Amino acid sequence: MVIDPKKIPTKDLHQYILAAVSPRPIAFVSTVDSNGNPNLAPYSFFNAFSSNPPIVVFSSNRKVKDNTTKHTLANVEATREVVINVVTHDIVRQMTLTSIEYDEGVSEFEKAGFTPILSELVKPFRVKESPINMECKVTNIIPLGDQGGAGNLIFCEVVRMHIDDKILDGNRINPHKLDIMGRLGRTNYARIKGDTITSIFQSIIDKGIGFDGLAKEITHSTILTGNDIAELASLPALPKIDIYNEAMKDERVLACAKMKNPKSGIHLYAKDLIAQGKNTYALAVLLCG
Repeated sequence: MVIDPKKIPTKDLHQYILAAVSPRPIAFVSTVDSNGNPNLAPYSFFNAFSSNPPIVVFSSNRKVKDNTTKHTLANVEATREVVINVVTHDIVRQMTLTSIEYDEGVSEFEKAGFTPILSELVKPFRVKESPINMECKVTNIIPLGDQGGAGNLIFCEVVRMHIDDKILDGNRINPHKLDIMGRLGRTNYARIKGDTITSIFQSIIDKGIGFDGLAKEITHSTILTGNDIAELASLPALPKIDIYNEAMKDERVLACAKMKNPKSGIHLYAKDLIAQGKNTYALAVLLCG
């Protein structure tokens, strides 16, 4: 399928983009209008863009169906303040209630059963049930268009963060304790916890040998995946001679040499070693092959 954005209805293009750019973090945005009435709404066009100054950005889009804007945008334009709360699994169903288009002046805090608590530096309330609240001053609002579906980028400088000690390990947030939710397309969400969290260490200082530093027999393997090969390509150098000599004497390597298809046996062995985190030795085994 090839899509020309100019030849497809905006509502359909919107869904393709949402499904392709995912999972997306959810900004659970609290605002107040000029009279102090609270509003609470979720936005998944959201991310962090700077840490000095600390800037997070979310987009309040014009509605595709009628080209109107949301209460959040009007409130932000009036007060230039927001609180961005994170959405965890414990509150995700409550959060979805706040996406209902209630009339102006109706408090989504009350409708969704959330507890508003005072912020320290801004007027909008924090969500007590959320483990992370970011009090923000709005520094800029950039309209991206004037038609239905057009975004309004809202730049927020974080002036105060509140983090529940229960989700911390020392001075770092533990993602397993946070149990945060991400947004996919349509009615789908992603829960970030347990086996869905993968830890990948990649030094940005030590220069890996790269795919081009590996033999074609390795990079064109039908057994090793791209991720497997990337583990080898991240190594800063080829194995030293003593590791290579150890691999040459490895009983499994010697057994593979007697197989009808020794290359497959070697690559399967290397794949097992990579799964165990023994990347240098895995490369030595492949070089033996």
